[in-house]
This record gives sequence, structure tokens and C-alpha cells, in this order.
Amino acid sequence: MPAVEVGQPAPRFEAVAANGETVRLADYLGERSVVLFFYPMDGTSTCTKEACAFRDAYEDFVEAGAVVIGVSGDSDARHQSFADRNRLPFVLISDRDGTLRKMFGVSNTLGLIPKRVTFVIGPEGNVRMAFSAVWVADEHVERALEVVRSLAKAT
Repeated sequence: MPAVEVGQPAPRFEAVAANGETVRLADYLGERSVVLFFYPMDGTSTCTKEACAFRDAYEDFVEAGAVVIGVSGDSDARHQSFADRNRLPFVLISDRDGTLRKMFGVSNTLGLIPKRVTFVIGPEGNVRMAFSAVWVADEHVERALEVVRSLAKAT
């Protein structure tokens, strides 16, 4: 499964988030950057740390003109519980069948654990950042925010 690389157009996707909202990449194109972060599972220590780091920086992302979307294979009910428990202000998409992971080329580590990968998609629809690191959380947020801010300054 080839990974989507920086500079390439992001795969156009449509999915229903855990809160029932339909999320389409096309809805943001031309207006906002999209931070799409794939993580292994709700509730684990590193995944919770990452989601909370995105929560804590959420207003910074919004101010820089970005939307944040989290994706894992957990069920909608588990996502909603995770979001409520951690006061997450962004949507979570349940990718139970791995469709979004396949579209973006996000594989598993050692064939077992879904990789932790963050993409920044610019308003024009191209991937501007792809960062993969399974055991770190904060760096995903820091790198994504840096890219989003640079995109905001360029416009």
C-alpha cells in the first residue's frame, strides 16, 4: 500500500464522524487546511496523549485556518465516549474497515499495530506534511501546527 507523499494530491474522502456529521475533504478545499491524524486506538496512553495535545492546540489550529480530524478503527460509540471523556473539540472518524488508511497508505507497524501518521493537507488539496512516529504524540501536533501556520502566512 503506497503512502501518500508530500506534494501529491490528497485522496478525496467522505466519511461519517462519530457525532453523525458527514466529513468531506472537498468541503474544506479552497478555504482551510486539514490536519488528518491517524492513530491506533482510543484510550491507550500514547493515543490519549496525542488526542489531548491536539485538543490543547485546537484553537491555534483554528486561528491558523485549519480543521483537525482524528481517525482510528474504533467504533463510533467508543469514539464518542473517548471524545466526551477527554473533551475533544474535533471530529473523530471510525475507519472500521480501514478504507481511509488504505487511501492514505497508512499501514501497520510489524503487521499488528496501526501506524500513527499525521497529514496536513493544504487548502489547494495537496499533502503538505506526512509525519509518522508510533511512540510519540506531541511531535505530531508540533509539526502539524508549524506547517499549518506557514501555510496561513503564505496566503
